[in-house]
Amino acid sequence: MKESKLIWMSGKVVDWKDAKIHVLSHGLHYGTAVFEGIRAYQTDKGPAIFRLEEHYERLYDSAKIIQMEIPFDKDTLINATCNLISDNKLDSCYIRPIAYFGYNELGLNPGENPVEVGIAMWEWGTYLGQDGLENGIRCKISSWTRLDSRIMSPHAKTAANYVNSGFAKREALSCGYDEAILLNSNGFIAEGPGENLFLIKDNVIYTPPIQDCVLKGITANSVITIAKNLGYEVEHKSLIRDELFLADELFFTGTAAEVTPIREVDERIIGSGKRGPITEKIQSEFFDIVHGKKSAYSDWLKVVN
Repeated sequence: MKESKLIWMSGKVVDWKDAKIHVLSHGLHYGTAVFEGIRAYQTDKGPAIFRLEEHYERLYDSAKIIQMEIPFDKDTLINATCNLISDNKLDSCYIRPIAYFGYNELGLNPGENPVEVGIAMWEWGTYLGQDGLENGIRCKISSWTRLDSRIMSPHAKTAANYVNSGFAKREALSCGYDEAILLNSNGFIAEGPGENLFLIKDNVIYTPPIQDCVLKGITANSVITIAKNLGYEVEHKSLIRDELFLADELFFTGTAAEVTPIREVDERIIGSGKRGPITEKIQSEFFDIVHGKKSAYSDWLKVVN
């Protein structure tokens, strides 16, 4: 992670080192924060942010679910994001907007605590590694269960939810794997710690429905559109782990993971044990789109001038 120079904090642009909050901020103690992960890619027209509006719409949806009122409108945050990329002189970057209950009083109820908003960005390569993009990664079915909607909202991208993801991630790494796959409380496949999952069998692409406690992934939504436009059939379907073992191809999607193939699950080789042909075709199309090489998808990109 390479630090940039400036961070936007509740209407003010401050130096990276000065972006500080009070130690008694409510969001720090109780996880009452919502956030997004967004990427900007280098294109011939300048840096372009991928599906910026959709990401901010989801931020406000997450805030609504946890009864948080963000004190800035969407256009203000969009403009602040674009200006910050220019101010930081970044050609490409990962962007992290966050809204959190700040400091006033402690206690489970956020009460009168102010809502603070920050936007940070930095240069960040592929989350699961360049080798993973090309050759696939090894995954473990986690012993941790994906949060259920009766416990926490899986559709709210809250800081608290990612403790669950962190448990799964660290377990997978400690067992020698690259990433985890979580089941929901009914035993169906949910998602990775920070990724949506896709399975390919007999040229049909499957992905778990949102009812299986899956975050509504913006990259996942994009990949579904891409796959359909390439002529593939895509279905939302509840999946059990056996279906993963017998898949022709598997891959993850996400802002951080982009489109990452899975070559192995719990010591079972998936397909040929490398990136499959359909995954490669979707992956190639995705990277052409985000780098501005496909005019048909230009409305997915916000070019920063």
